[in-house]
Amino acid sequence: MKKVMIPLGEGFEEIEAVTSIDVLRRAGLEVITAGLAETEVEGDHGLKIEADVLLKEVDINELEAIVLPGGMPGAENLRNSDKLLWLISELDQREGLVAAICAAPMVLDKAGVIEAKNATSYPGFEREMSSCNYTEKRVVRDENIITGRGPGVAMEFSLEVVRYLLNHDKVDELKDEMLTNF
Repeated sequence: MKKVMIPLGEGFEEIEAVTSIDVLRRAGLEVITAGLAETEVEGDHGLKIEADVLLKEVDINELEAIVLPGGMPGAENLRNSDKLLWLISELDQREGLVAAICAAPMVLDKAGVIEAKNATSYPGFEREMSSCNYTEKRVVRDENIITGRGPGVAMEFSLEVVRYLLNHDKVDELKDEMLTNF
C-alpha cells in the first residue's frame, strides 16, 4: 500500500494537520508524518506532535499523496525545504495527489505544480501564488491538486483528499460516522 505523507514544519496549523491525519487514517489510508529537521514538531499554538519519520528518510516511490497543512511559520518552513519541493514536483510529475491548505498552497507555487491550475488559500496568500488561477472557494480540486482555504475547512479538505484517493462511498461512510452535515 502506498502512503500519504503529511510533512510538519515548525509552526504548523494544528487543526489542519490533526484533522488530515485523523480523517485519512479513519479512511484506512496509511499516513506518515514527517518532521523537517526533528521528529518532535511544535505547532503554531503549542501542540507538539512526534512525527513518524524525518523528511530526509521519505522515499518518493512509496508515496501516493502529499498533504500539506498550513499555519505560519509552518508553511514558510515547508516552502524553504528543498527536499520537500523536490518531492512535490516529482510526485506531481508521476500524477500523484498533491494537496495543501491555508498558507501551504504557496509551497505548491514555489514547487511549480499549480501553474495555470485553479487553486485557493488563506486570504492574503494569493500574492504568493501568482502562477495559478486563484479562486476564493472553500476547497478546490483541479486534476491531481487539491487546495483549501484554512482551518475552518479542514474537514471538507480532508474528505476531498479521501474522495480523490478512494471514492465517494468512503466519504459518505466517514461523514455518517463523524456526524458531519456538509
